[in-house]
Amino acid sequence: MREKNNPFLFESMPVPDAVRTMAVPTVLGQLIILVYNMADTFFLGRTGNPCMVAAAALILPVYNLTLSIAGLSGVGGGAQISRLLGEGRKGEAENVFSFSVWISVLTAAAFSLLVLVCMDPLLSLLGAGENTRGFAASYAFCVIVLGGLPTVLGGVLANMLRSVGESGKAGTGVMMGGLVNIVLDPLFMFVLLPRGNEILGAGLATCLSNCLSCLYFILVIRRLGEGSVLRLHNPFRLPERESVRMVLTVGIPSSVDTLLFDLDYVVIGRLMSGHSDIALAAIGIVLKAERLPMNVGIGICQAMVPIVAYNYASGDHGRMREVITFCRRLGIGFALVSVLLYEWFAPGIMRIFISEAETVALGTDFLRIRCLATVFKFLCFFFIHLFNGFGRGKESLFLGIFRWAFVNIPMLFILHAVFGMYGVVWGQFVSDLLVVIVSALVYRRIVRDL
Repeated sequence: MREKNNPFLFESMPVPDAVRTMAVPTVLGQLIILVYNMADTFFLGRTGNPCMVAAAALILPVYNLTLSIAGLSGVGGGAQISRLLGEGRKGEAENVFSFSVWISVLTAAAFSLLVLVCMDPLLSLLGAGENTRGFAASYAFCVIVLGGLPTVLGGVLANMLRSVGESGKAGTGVMMGGLVNIVLDPLFMFVLLPRGNEILGAGLATCLSNCLSCLYFILVIRRLGEGSVLRLHNPFRLPERESVRMVLTVGIPSSVDTLLFDLDYVVIGRLMSGHSDIALAAIGIVLKAERLPMNVGIGICQAMVPIVAYNYASGDHGRMREVITFCRRLGIGFALVSVLLYEWFAPGIMRIFISEAETVALGTDFLRIRCLATVFKFLCFFFIHLFNGFGRGKESLFLGIFRWAFVNIPMLFILHAVFGMYGVVWGQFVSDLLVVIVSALVYRRIVRDL
């Protein structure tokens, strides 16, 4: 579907068809992201070395910070572009796109440089021990120092394509990058590099795949032509002050939410590292294996935001509510099915990643507990994405900070102090249940205002 035809998708297409058009490529892209995120863990598990698996788990939250940086301008800029198109202001949408891209490039470059300079203290903060430190440093250098900029820019450009209804092209780029990574992983790990350097090979594969994905997005946007609002201008040609404010109003909460989400992973890893490398490896596998329903849910939410933002700005609140209801039911239904599958197949899922018996047994327990939070986890992301579509950055920021800084992370320390290792595993369920209740109350107030 070309960009010039997208008003039909936003305004007139039946809601299930519109959501499907946006959601199918987005969800497929998220699933490929899930697969290639798990690919490193899967192939590292083939080495039979839990320390490599643990090292990758330590770096995961720092790598995910690139998503936080991408969210600053990608989510905020994309939502604002959709609202501006709903208002018929294409010229200002062009300015927002250019501003968002330049901001992402600067912040990504600064973050990669910071990680390079502060590598040693960063690894100590993450809880890297003697057996994992070298592996973690090699992996971080590849995926963050070398690959941070293309990872961030690719994420931003994918969001921009979705904001104008080009979800198919965005999904294709994400899937392409993921599939390339899956192919390159075993090639670098077991063929091109000598034995003992498998984690370096995994990092190089991830870096190269993100570079290729970013290049694809750049070429696709160039081919959209002069009629597209996705056109890069001089960095000193700024959008209106109100547009900048809206980009930051939505982008900062999204970035903070992702940042705190990753901090939660850091805390989990640090607490687990105090028990054993086996426990750290087990929770590292679980944190990736449990992401299937979460990535599908995020894909549904990403597909929902442009349609909600467009209709919110154009004043068609009836259609907007139809989209919200349909996406909420779809996400909850998938989450419930996922809980049942995780409970039944947990041992087999763990053995996909590693055959070491103690890690499998411990990870099976962890996965069966953490999957109980799946529905609540989806609803937490659903409400935050929804508020981003409304441009209600204050509510989104409040919920993000409340969820992670005031509920989830403190709950981890409390439950760990009382119940030990298994208290950490139960933290997600207890915290997200409380957060969903608060989120629903905030949503009801916003709906009354509308």
